[in-house]
Amino acid sequence: MPAVAVVGGQWGDEGKGKIVDYLSQNAHIVARYSGGNNAGHTVMNEAGEFKFHLVPSGIFWPQTTCIIGNGVVVDPDVLWQEIQGLAGRGVDVAARLRLSDRAHLIMPYHILLDQLEERSRGRDAIGTTGKGVGPAYVDKTARSGIRVGDLLDLEGLLPRLQAILEYKNKLITRVYDGTPFSVEQVFERCRTWLERLEPFIAPVEMTMRQALEEQRSVLLEGAQGSLLDLDHGTYPYVTSSHPTVGGACIGLGISPRDVTGICGVFKAYSTRVGGGPLPSELNDATGDAIRQRAWEYGTTTGRPRRCGWFDAIAARYSASVNGFTDAILTRLDVLDGFHPVKVCVEYRYDGREMRHFPSSTAQLAHCTPVYEELPGWERPTAGLTRWEELPKEAQRYVARLEELIGSPISLISTGPRRHETIALRSVL
Repeated sequence: MPAVAVVGGQWGDEGKGKIVDYLSQNAHIVARYSGGNNAGHTVMNEAGEFKFHLVPSGIFWPQTTCIIGNGVVVDPDVLWQEIQGLAGRGVDVAARLRLSDRAHLIMPYHILLDQLEERSRGRDAIGTTGKGVGPAYVDKTARSGIRVGDLLDLEGLLPRLQAILEYKNKLITRVYDGTPFSVEQVFERCRTWLERLEPFIAPVEMTMRQALEEQRSVLLEGAQGSLLDLDHGTYPYVTSSHPTVGGACIGLGISPRDVTGICGVFKAYSTRVGGGPLPSELNDATGDAIRQRAWEYGTTTGRPRRCGWFDAIAARYSASVNGFTDAILTRLDVLDGFHPVKVCVEYRYDGREMRHFPSSTAQLAHCTPVYEELPGWERPTAGLTRWEELPKEAQRYVARLEELIGSPISLISTGPRRHETIALRSVL
């Protein structure tokens, strides 16, 4: 059986939570491989609406084991809130959730530093969520991070924590004029985290390896989107991890040979949260209409998302970086009633045609979109489950996006619930 990755093809918020939940009906393992609680996944089912930040979206299927991999940075308080919330609504979390002992912790000082650093940037703010994710990854790279497994040896952790806090408190007080943390305060938090999370901590790469050797179906859940990747995104307006498919191997301890399917999830239009260029952005009534109809507000922050037409240049670049075997299209129903619908098929920069996605964020910010117009459709697509039910104009739009992305569109989401899906071919 394959390991199939579900990767955001744009700037995040593509509806991966619904897609992972839908695909998880055929999965034995659902594993999150990157990011932190700066990501938000929404799942709607017969039990209601659920918003996740760390727990994999496959948790509702009773046959799944859900894994939080080593590539994720974990705020233990947020994770515990999610565990408690799910358990309180009758979901069996205790027996089916595993937390990597190699995952790094988001410490209280990471959250404070994230907010202080972003505030100090002023007009040049990146648009982080302020959840401490970036500083946690910085410490991971600087080899001064604290991992989940370190909680299992509190006596050994204490002297490390003392040395780390001595430096962090100097940074907080002398650079940002903030309030320092006491060692006792943070250490007591660590003790509480251990009491709550110890039953979930495990060497999850062994679980992954066993499942793959037994040829069980494995679903790899990405967070954020490829255009926010630390290396391949619109740097510096990016996240601090690797949402692209390469992050799945690093973030779960598996071989690239184990990944046989790579699904890129794309909205039928473009959105982005925070700073950074969005070439097809619509600062007009059409953009406002898309935002309101789709309720484009961040799951994590509640911030309004910037909206625009589908950007085929960015999508083709994302497909190239990831090698998508399948594309998945979401929110098609949002475009019901728009006449015409547009697709950005090239950029204009300094009077010249540009058909590639530039590495320079400054250059991208000065790119003007060139649109191809397609006829819109009046008949609603919301809730449809068969290709034949789509209006001919919607079919034409989907076919054109498939051609421009360069990957076959295998699933079309026509609403937030599981059954509101058109399956054109099997993914998992």
